[in-house]
Amino acid sequence: MRFTRSKIVIATALISAFGLSACSKSNDAEKQGPLTASAPATGEASTLSERNQQQRLQQVLESGLKKANITAKISEIKATEVPNLYWVSFEGMSSVYATADGKYIIQGDVIRLGDKTLHNVSESLQSEVTQKELAKLEVEDLIVYKAKGKTKHVVYVFTDSSCPYCHKLHEHLDEITGKGIEVRYIAWPRGEQFMPTMESIWCSENRQEAFNQAITGAQLPPAACKSPVREMYQLGLNIGVNGTPAIYSTDGVYLGGYMEPSELISRLNK
Repeated sequence: MRFTRSKIVIATALISAFGLSACSKSNDAEKQGPLTASAPATGEASTLSERNQQQRLQQVLESGLKKANITAKISEIKATEVPNLYWVSFEGMSSVYATADGKYIIQGDVIRLGDKTLHNVSESLQSEVTQKELAKLEVEDLIVYKAKGKTKHVVYVFTDSSCPYCHKLHEHLDEITGKGIEVRYIAWPRGEQFMPTMESIWCSENRQEAFNQAITGAQLPPAACKSPVREMYQLGLNIGVNGTPAIYSTDGVYLGGYMEPSELISRLNK
């Protein structure tokens, strides 16, 4: 998992072409941010004609992007429950919707009406993509706070030591872990100016203590190791993270930003 310059260039080009509660990215970070979209919910192409349609769509999309001087490698295309709307995944970037003719790319959620509650058809495939991305992480590369007693749940939290909402969540760690929830911090600096501090934390012998110091504003020694922070940042971009904290279950389901421990456990139990 490498944070390559080419991926940054691709993501930057996409946001320039198509545009993009927690601590949001800084303005500098927003300039680099990719499209953010959520995924819909159907399976693999079931017929030859459907596969042919997807191949044609891929060719049209790649041609259109190339004309806009955007080099983006499509990794997968899936039909959605919405007629003539497809889910398109790229290598190293977050996914988007595309119309069947390949003329339009759309970002955001698709909501189905008709039931007593609104149904976000995006959640299923997006969580599948997110689960695959989270599986790339090595536990030893994270800051892990073990559950007290029996572990009932594990959550991944994209965090930044400069983010006030991350500070608030951090203050509740004892209560969260006391409810049987293991918390795994993933570094996600909200801008380049926050990168050095996060790299210093991840290069410290005791990351938990270094994080505690950083949120008080203490200066940390410069990073003296090859940290995984930039790779973690790219991973967050791949799944559509655009602010911190961003909390996910091990199934790849986005649970929300800052929330009280009782709300977190309630969402996990659902």
